[in-house]
Amino acid sequence: MSTTALTRSRPSVTGTRLAWLDALRGLGATAVLLEHLLPWFMPQLRPYWFNLGMYGVLVFFLVSGYIIPVSLEGRGDVRAFWISRIFRLYPIYLLVVAIVLVTAIWMPVREHVPRDLASVSAHLTMLLDVVHLGGLADTMWTLSYEMVFYLLVTALFVHGLHRRSGTFAVGFGAAAVGIGLVLTAPVLTGFWPAYVSGAVFLAGMACLLAGRFRTAAASALGLMAVTLLLLGSFVPWFAAAILAVMFTGTAIRRWEQGTGSLWPVAAATVLVALAPVWADQARWWWVQPDVWITTMVLAGVTFALAMALRERRLPRFLVWLGLISYSLYLLHHPLLRLAYAVLYATVGDVRALPVPVQAALTAGFAAAVLGLSWLTYRYVELPAQRFGRALARRVAPAGEAPVKERV
Repeated sequence: MSTTALTRSRPSVTGTRLAWLDALRGLGATAVLLEHLLPWFMPQLRPYWFNLGMYGVLVFFLVSGYIIPVSLEGRGDVRAFWISRIFRLYPIYLLVVAIVLVTAIWMPVREHVPRDLASVSAHLTMLLDVVHLGGLADTMWTLSYEMVFYLLVTALFVHGLHRRSGTFAVGFGAAAVGIGLVLTAPVLTGFWPAYVSGAVFLAGMACLLAGRFRTAAASALGLMAVTLLLLGSFVPWFAAAILAVMFTGTAIRRWEQGTGSLWPVAAATVLVALAPVWADQARWWWVQPDVWITTMVLAGVTFALAMALRERRLPRFLVWLGLISYSLYLLHHPLLRLAYAVLYATVGDVRALPVPVQAALTAGFAAAVLGLSWLTYRYVELPAQRFGRALARRVAPAGEAPVKERV
């Protein structure tokens, strides 16, 4: 979240391809892939001076914070925004859910997923982590915070508060510090938060998509999202810190547009860095101050460098990785579990094999998952996005020019 190397200019968002954001998505997805792949295939290469997976996730969250509010504001229509979001998020997500359930015939579903209808509700809303339930795919937890951010941004938009990004970045950063001092577990326990949030989500989303009771629905969904975030998440201080990071991305965008300053970015960065220092629920290696701050700095510098180079031609492969990043992010972990199970049954523990064999299997798996991710992007994501954009244009208010780039 460093602001070094940012340059103040106003490139147009509407109708342009923000390749630097795709490149960042590609880097983020690759980092998460390696975080999961290396411990099972080449553990000797996994770094411990920073967390590869958290680095990738922080980059993703900064990108979402930077672009999502702009998408909503560019459309100026909540219904069109959510139609586009639904067709962007759910098709490949539901495909991965189906893949995991089908392969459960041979490979058990993750033990973190409860065998209860609450899990169905949590998967339907994507609010898994903030109702303290595990996802069918390990990486699905981050989608909870994306969904909370979308719901909160929508509520702020309908109330005309969406431009106070810096205030919310600092506020959630302060909440992360405070909550870390007093909470060691979610306050809202049991399965009932999943059931209640599922009912509120469906009712609220029906209102938003139908264009009826928009303000009331957006307000209810936003209030529910923040309540679950702060009181229902597995790690409440971490949940607040994630929202601080996302609003930091938005604050950077406001500064770039000339409508905000950088002091909230700096303040939120310091608060997020300090959040786990005194938190009781912060005993993992990746939130120790040296590792946590190093990971944050690397994510911030990566975002700043990409932003500084946004007018230059970026490597095509990196931009291509960004295009398939959502498929890559969701697909790789279920496929990794399946591949490792097959390899373990045939050649034994990959970690005990000679290094050249480990390297070949690692490269082979990476190439396979990239290829499959391209196929799902090409034949699942892209058609759904096109249909969603077409549908969003139909419902957009007359005279509005919807944002055209993929967000």
